[in-house]
Amino acid sequence: MGRAFVAGLAVLAALTGCTVQTPDGEGKRRSPVHIELPSETPAPDRTPAGGGDTPSATPAPDDDKPAAPAPPRVLWSRGDTGRDVRELQARLRQVAWLFEGPTGTYGEQTERAVSGFQGKRGLPRTGKTDAVTWQRLVRMTREPGRWDLYLMGGQQADPPDARCRTGRVLCIDKTSRTLRWMIDGRTVSTMAVRFGSQGTPTREGVFSVYWKSRDHVSTLYDSPMPYAMFFSGGQAVHFSADFAARGYAGGSHGCVNVRDEPAIAELYAQVRNGDRVVVSW
Repeated sequence: MGRAFVAGLAVLAALTGCTVQTPDGEGKRRSPVHIELPSETPAPDRTPAGGGDTPSATPAPDDDKPAAPAPPRVLWSRGDTGRDVRELQARLRQVAWLFEGPTGTYGEQTERAVSGFQGKRGLPRTGKTDAVTWQRLVRMTREPGRWDLYLMGGQQADPPDARCRTGRVLCIDKTSRTLRWMIDGRTVSTMAVRFGSQGTPTREGVFSVYWKSRDHVSTLYDSPMPYAMFFSGGQAVHFSADFAARGYAGGSHGCVNVRDEPAIAELYAQVRNGDRVVVSW
């Protein structure tokens, strides 16, 4: 019976977190049962494994959410210059959103035209030509030719004819549609010019200025010819308001038209009767 009692106590100790003590080093037996009482200091609260009512941490961002699309790349905007801007302006003219130029400079009128074109087609009205706006415009227009790009002048002059390299010469080039005022091989000024139509072509060759008429009016066509410098029959170099307004969309009756009035006014003041005129391709 004594053994059964001791075994029962061992079982009780195991169930209650107690330990059975063995004899100490001196051979003395301790109490057979040691009960570990709970500490007076409570253990810190712990978050239940299932989360309980404790608020969870801030959830990580959803990496699967699609990012907002990037805005289209801007190709040209106000202040830009160059051949590409000329093409933009020439195409805007084709769809009647621009009525000046092309000038090759992205100014206020071009910005306003682009904004109008964008708004008409449901695009953001930024006034800047981005890739989407440009692709839409290209689909609606044709490739501009050289004289669409330089409808109102601004083209570079070709190298002068060899006959222009000495003396005082009005060197007129039909290929580049330019007039160089040259003295002893040096170019003093350059300006865009327009020539006669197919029925009334401007004559080619070497001539001389034989008469100047500041406020001339044509007796044949009853049209103003300011700053006229006659060089061959009734053909003269003179200012043309029509050229200034319409550019190369029009033509003369054989005269060499200049569209820049301040430029030809200055030229008129320098040219003398007897100065040579060379008209060439």
